[in-house]
Amino acid sequence: MKKDGAGAPGRRASLQEEAERETPATEPMDKAEGLVWQEEDGRATLSLTFTLRNARKASLSKAAKVFESFEAGIHHLETRQARKQKHTTDDLDFFVRCEIHSSDVTHLINSLKKVAEDVKTNGEEPVPWFPKKIQDLDKCHQLITKYEPDLDHDHPGYTDPEYRKRRAFFTDLAFSYRAGDPLPRVEYTAQETATWREVYRKLSSLYPTHACKQYLEALRQLEKCCGYQEDSIPQLQDVSRFLKERTGFQLRPAAGLLSPRDFLASLAFRVFQSTQYIRHSSSPMHSPEPDCCHELLGHVPMLANKEFARFSQAIGLASLGSSDAEIEKLSTLYWFTLEFGLCKENGSIKAYGAGLLSSYGELVYALSDKPEHKPFEPERTAVQPYQDQTFQPVYFVAENFEDATAKLQKYALTIKKPFSLHYDPFTSSVEVLNTAQKIKNVLSQIKEELKNLCLALEKIS
Repeated sequence: MKKDGAGAPGRRASLQEEAERETPATEPMDKAEGLVWQEEDGRATLSLTFTLRNARKASLSKAAKVFESFEAGIHHLETRQARKQKHTTDDLDFFVRCEIHSSDVTHLINSLKKVAEDVKTNGEEPVPWFPKKIQDLDKCHQLITKYEPDLDHDHPGYTDPEYRKRRAFFTDLAFSYRAGDPLPRVEYTAQETATWREVYRKLSSLYPTHACKQYLEALRQLEKCCGYQEDSIPQLQDVSRFLKERTGFQLRPAAGLLSPRDFLASLAFRVFQSTQYIRHSSSPMHSPEPDCCHELLGHVPMLANKEFARFSQAIGLASLGSSDAEIEKLSTLYWFTLEFGLCKENGSIKAYGAGLLSSYGELVYALSDKPEHKPFEPERTAVQPYQDQTFQPVYFVAENFEDATAKLQKYALTIKKPFSLHYDPFTSSVEVLNTAQKIKNVLSQIKEELKNLCLALEKIS
């Protein structure tokens, strides 16, 4: 038998004492984090304490299903009668040590909180898992299902069984895709192409007067190189190749509206998660969720611009390892920039956000004198309430993309994390700078690049 923390040999330690002895609460953050985000094989060992009411009946099976659904391997499980006065004899305290995939840690904890009370992890709160190489994006596919045609009664396709069947086909394509696979090519139906034609034709009439110059320049190139036209929906493979050559961005298929954490994480690797299905034919001018009209007409042309691509990646890098509260702020920043952003251009205001450039009605409204226009300031923009089912009452106007990127990077420095990150474009991976040697290696690379730039400057002088 072990000795417990009080020094009495043979006496069984309480659950809390056991947990604290395994991982002291005063343990430095970098060691506690190692349990979660520094696992090389993608698996994390997690110690949890929680309380179940009426555990001897229904709630125990609910908790067990949580661990089962995430395929958690239970290493140790211990129970005792709950000791707080508010609990009855049917309430139990639990201590569980389990092994789980690192990407599922946050999801398991949040799911457990729905069926249990006082859910706590040992020592420091774990840093949410985040991808460190582009292949890890295969795990970033958690969907938000509130706009799915199978579930949302208000979805235009809810009562159309053929549309729902078609959507299931696209869902299977996205979920079976793995990093490095060729992007799936799709043979679109006549009805899908007709919907695209109507959207393309109507929006094209607005672009010359409402879209920013960077968008217009890229759209001309897409029409020339990727078959952007009224009668043909472009293929992701062709568009991704186009983006890769210009800004290093590439596409991967998405099954629908992703969670903010997973979507933003992809941007860190210059990967844009793009849907391939198209909105229902009964509602060509509006979609409650992203579709290929939104992606290909709204997002893609802007991602072909180098400064805008840098701005997009900066939001993604800021999201890696951030808390849920910070993710909410960053997703709001994303909403008012990449989705509904405006910018100044030769004394007037133009649109660069994909939500505007793929919506005829809101594009007209946003550039009118009806909504309020505010200067883009990340600290204020990040906490501005927004609408996801109607036009925005407020839009934020950037001076230019260089200014917006500088402000965003300054804002990112205020996000509290116990580590810094460095993105390596050669390996499409993120390195955690948690040792002096790693920082020296990156600094050496930067010095070499500066040396080459100085030599180039001398030659042209």
